[in-house]
Amino acid sequence: MTVGTGQATCHHGEILQGVFLDERGRPTRGLVTLPMAEPRTRAVFTPFSARAPRHVVVDPPDRAKAARAAELAVRECARVAGVPWVGGFLSVRGGARPGLGMGSSTSDVTAAVRAVAAGLGVELPPESVARVAVAAEGASDPVMFGDRPLLFAQREGRVLEELGPALPEMAVVGCLTGSGQPVDTLSLKGNARRGDIAVYERLRAALRTAITEADVAGVGHVSTESAILNQRVLPKDELGTLREAARECGAVGIQVAHSGNVAGVLFDAAAPGLVERLEAAVDRLEAAGLTPHRVFSTATGSGALPAVADPSARPVLTGVTSTPTPSTPAPPPSITSEPPWTTTFPKPSPDPT
Repeated sequence: MTVGTGQATCHHGEILQGVFLDERGRPTRGLVTLPMAEPRTRAVFTPFSARAPRHVVVDPPDRAKAARAAELAVRECARVAGVPWVGGFLSVRGGARPGLGMGSSTSDVTAAVRAVAAGLGVELPPESVARVAVAAEGASDPVMFGDRPLLFAQREGRVLEELGPALPEMAVVGCLTGSGQPVDTLSLKGNARRGDIAVYERLRAALRTAITEADVAGVGHVSTESAILNQRVLPKDELGTLREAARECGAVGIQVAHSGNVAGVLFDAAAPGLVERLEAAVDRLEAAGLTPHRVFSTATGSGALPAVADPSARPVLTGVTSTPTPSTPAPPPSITSEPPWTTTFPKPSPDPT
């Protein structure tokens, strides 16, 4: 046993969420998340000796779901690999603000499980991590599977369908609705109506086609329709404003957190005049009283700097790149640098050196 580390990304709400048919034809709640590379949670697990208590102590104490997941991960490692069942000290840092619909708890939980597995020298597949996550938090997002576009049963921790190799790259102007107030995800009880499954299965097929054909506009259409359908579960007064901003700025659509208050205006990252369109969207949202909080890419390895929910400083959208600091490890060489138009609010201050 040794000190183990793990990390996991968050996401920016969903492209699609509803009720679908699983492989046996049973109605099952599922979702497809909108990926982003940052913010991410980083966890460190230090195992106790075999003679010490078998509980996990977490810092900070409010990351209780991560502690629960760490204990479940120890049991899973003991079951599959025969390693000692031990307790330990778990440090969790980073991640997104809770309650915004960005998968903050799943990011914490996934990072914790990965840290435990690393500390105990056990490799847990994503399917096992997903089962532990659901057991620890009641419902989970599919961040443990990476950025692949998956239809994921969030309350069962299993993949319903892999929709394609990757989403076509989109640029997203992310903002906060509902004054950025947190939402209790597990308290939302969406009631299925007659005909819902047919509607969501149609959107599922449309999204599969759009991903296969790298059709950004098709993805935007599905995401917008899903956001509209979600109004009966978690209404957003600003939905009309978001749609208007998308139309005025040449976006392909909008997306929302179906159980939180983040939302985004979606653009084709290859569209001409992209920077001007992004700047126009930021201006339009700010003028409407919404709170832009990041501009990011959905491409693997790309994303914004850690989120800052404070729009008091208006950033410039050109020439902004992420510079690793001693507290932020540089990405692996295989990860591409982020596009020059990504940023957060407010714009990070330049290094005084």
